[in-house]
Amino acid sequence: MSHLSNPRRRARPLLWGAGLSLLAALLAAAPACGQTPPPPDPELEHLQVVAPYIELHTGPGRGYPIFLVVERSDWVEVRLRHTDWFKVRTVKGVEGWVDRAQLENTLTASGDKKSFRDVLLDDYLKRHVEVGAGWGHFSTNPMLKLWASYNLVPTLAIEASAGQVQGYYSNTNYWQIDLMAQPWSDQRLEPFFAVGLGRINNIPSTTLVSAISSNANMGNAMIGVRYHVTDRLVARLDWSAYSALISGSRTEQYRAITAGVSFFF
Repeated sequence: MSHLSNPRRRARPLLWGAGLSLLAALLAAAPACGQTPPPPDPELEHLQVVAPYIELHTGPGRGYPIFLVVERSDWVEVRLRHTDWFKVRTVKGVEGWVDRAQLENTLTASGDKKSFRDVLLDDYLKRHVEVGAGWGHFSTNPMLKLWASYNLVPTLAIEASAGQVQGYYSNTNYWQIDLMAQPWSDQRLEPFFAVGLGRINNIPSTTLVSAISSNANMGNAMIGVRYHVTDRLVARLDWSAYSALISGSRTEQYRAITAGVSFFF
C-alpha cells in the first residue's frame, strides 16, 4: 500500500519555524522584565508621532516582520540610518526600524514637521563615484557620451569619458581624462569646470575616395552644471571645446554639448 504524504504535516514545521523566528525577534527587541529603559540621549534627534501609528520592523526593509506599533503622541529616538530606513528607540527602550515615509509623519522637538531633504542632500554631498550617460551634438553630428568620475576631495574630481559620434561622412570615437573643479559642491545646483587630455579617432566612410583615417591627441576645456534631482539621480548639462592636433602644423577645433543623467554611490 502506498502512503500519501499529508500536506498539513509538511506545513506545520514551516509555520513553527516562522513563529519561532518572529518570537525571537520580539524577545530581542523587548527590554528585559524589570529592566529600566535607558535614558534618552540628548545628542540624538527625538520625534513625536502625529500619525495614528508607525510600524517598527525587525530590520531595515519591508521583508522584515512588523513586531510593534508606536501610537500617536509617543516619542521615538532616531539612532541609526540605513538607506531609507531608520533605527529608532521608543521611550520604553524598544528598538526597531521605520521607513522614511512613515517617519515623515512626526514632529521634531521644536514642533516642526520632520523633513528628510537635508538627509538626501547629505548623501549627494558625500558621494564618491558617479557614472552617467548623455546625448548631444559633437560639432553638427549626434553623439552618445559615457562618463565616470571619482571625487578626490569634495571640490576636486577626476573624470574619464568616452564618446561615439555618428557623422554623415565619417564616424568619430574619442576618450578623455579630465580634472574637474567643483567649488560649489555643497549646493544642490552645482556648476563645474574641467580641463583634460584625450585621443580622437576619425574613420571616414568607405564610400569616400582616398579616405584616410586620423588618430590624434587632443586637449579640451569643459563647463557644466549638475542638479541633484532625487535620491541618487543627478541631471547634467555640459559644453566642451576640443582642439585636436592632426599633424605637426594642423589642428582641428570642435565644440560639443551634452545633456544626460548620472547615478552616484
